[in-house]
Amino acid sequence: MGLTSGTKLGPYEILSALGAGGMGEVYRARDTRLERTVAIKILPAHLSADPVRKQRFEREAKTISSLNHPHICVLYDVGHQEGIDYLVMECVEGETLAKRLEKGPLPLEQVLKYGAQIARRSIRHITAAWCTET
Repeated sequence: MGLTSGTKLGPYEILSALGAGGMGEVYRARDTRLERTVAIKILPAHLSADPVRKQRFEREAKTISSLNHPHICVLYDVGHQEGIDYLVMECVEGETLAKRLEKGPLPLEQVLKYGAQIARRSIRHITAAWCTET
């Protein structure tokens, strides 16, 4: 992962790495203005240069900001510094889905419940986006 402890992105100070995936890296950080722990997802500079990835990252920020649900983190801020685009989100402690799945599959009832919630939110977002584009 690219950022080290002590690195500053705007008013946020990186504390430690949390994880990485195909669309970026996630870090635990400290919001020095509000004195709270946050999660920062970055789109590294080499991905920011790709217009498709950058557009997808921006779309992710808009999608997150349009959602309001107790099981979805809150988006606090977006930023860009020295070729790095980043999202600042609520830092939610807990088990990752990958870790949970190590214990075995989720019960069908739970999968259907989560799937329905995701579908409802996605439909609202798609409808809202379509309405603003037409």
